[in-house]
Amino acid sequence: MNVKAFVIGGFVRDIMLERPSKDVDVVVLGSGIAVASKVAEALGAGAHAKYFKSFGTAMVRDGDWVIEFVGARRESYRTNSRKPIVENGSLSDDQNRRDFTINALSLSLQAKDFGNLLDPFNGISDIENKVIRTPLDPDITFSDDPLRMMRAVRFATQLNFTIDKNTFEAIGRNKNRIRIISQERVIDEMNLIVMANIPSVGFKLLEETGLLSLIFPQFVALKGVEMMNGMAHKDNFYHTLEVLDNLCKKSDNLWLRWSAILHDIAKPVTKRFEPKIGWTFHGHEFIGAKMVPGIFKQLKLPQNEKLKYVQKLVQLHLRPIVLAQEIVTDSAIRRLLFDAGDDIDDLMMLCDADITSKNELKVKRYLKNFQLVRQKLKEVEAKDKIRNWQPPVTGEAIMETFGLSPSKTVGDLKSIIREAILDGEIGNNFDEAYAFLLEEGKKKKLLLKKLVNPPVKIIPIPDSIDGTPNQ
Repeated sequence: MNVKAFVIGGFVRDIMLERPSKDVDVVVLGSGIAVASKVAEALGAGAHAKYFKSFGTAMVRDGDWVIEFVGARRESYRTNSRKPIVENGSLSDDQNRRDFTINALSLSLQAKDFGNLLDPFNGISDIENKVIRTPLDPDITFSDDPLRMMRAVRFATQLNFTIDKNTFEAIGRNKNRIRIISQERVIDEMNLIVMANIPSVGFKLLEETGLLSLIFPQFVALKGVEMMNGMAHKDNFYHTLEVLDNLCKKSDNLWLRWSAILHDIAKPVTKRFEPKIGWTFHGHEFIGAKMVPGIFKQLKLPQNEKLKYVQKLVQLHLRPIVLAQEIVTDSAIRRLLFDAGDDIDDLMMLCDADITSKNELKVKRYLKNFQLVRQKLKEVEAKDKIRNWQPPVTGEAIMETFGLSPSKTVGDLKSIIREAILDGEIGNNFDEAYAFLLEEGKKKKLLLKKLVNPPVKIIPIPDSIDGTPNQ
């Protein structure tokens, strides 16, 4: 085709860093779509190509490999948008538009100098020195595309790099430009920070640059220590980051990590000083659970079962800690299993991570007690089968027994049976639960219409997040 092409950006950077990568960006001095078509043809039937003519780009997939092709371009920006005005350009123009020097590296794909490295901004030196720096004036770079500020923090966090002083200061000067970026793009970058090995690095940088106050003010509200009568509380911002880092050593579950971020989010609004006790945060777990939906909506996080999962763990995060401080009863364990369901193991991981005391003896005592709680959880679950509990006597069976239609009375009877099982008054089985139901029916002076024999179709009746039984 006699067209020049170069591998550019992250794939080249990752080669230098010896990081695995199968996403390849190819810049073409000409038509990226035409080159992509030839490459797909050469790769054969296993390759799948997509062409985006309006953008002049193409993507070829071959197994796990993804190769994107684009014509070299020059970009200019308007002040109210990060979408550039694009013109055809040279390789130099294309490298100039890159966000950071480490992402401006390119390798020649021409036969005469195949693999030759082109490094116009000393990106190799920045890789060696572990520095994030913009190729051109950082104020222009960040003003043109403010998402690059989030990317600077993200790369510093993922790669364990520092941000060049001038670049860092430019983020602070341009932070308000982040408002023109869609929240969806911002949260994509934030989630990559959350999924880093040590996400606290990124959140500290976001806070220091002022970006965090703009995109997640509730988190910044945790920062600071207040003292009264010689008594101070811990800095809940840094405590939360320590919990998050602790958890990341054990789990790569994004939503469990968000549970760590949000577990104490209501402490600023529940903080009180009681002269005989000191600082308290009573009910912060319940208020925090109520705050989760609003925060998820604000940050454009999913409004589905992921939200409910995080909300549940935020509300329950103190329960195992309280159990670890007391004599653990079977009833308390049954209730924890009932409320946590299949998420009990994740909840226990969160509670382990929440131990950030610098007192080694206290930490050892907590961890030992948590092991006792875990053992008790196993014993009670093996005996009572409460995890993911389903009522042994359904609403249908109750209605058939007493000739009732759907009503509050049916809901009340289901709740009474559930509480009796959780309290250990009766076993978690149909026979005991049904006998108990008949006795309760007598107390309520309900007329017996028909005795129901198992098996009866089991329909899960989950409780709402605040513990109120659904009717």
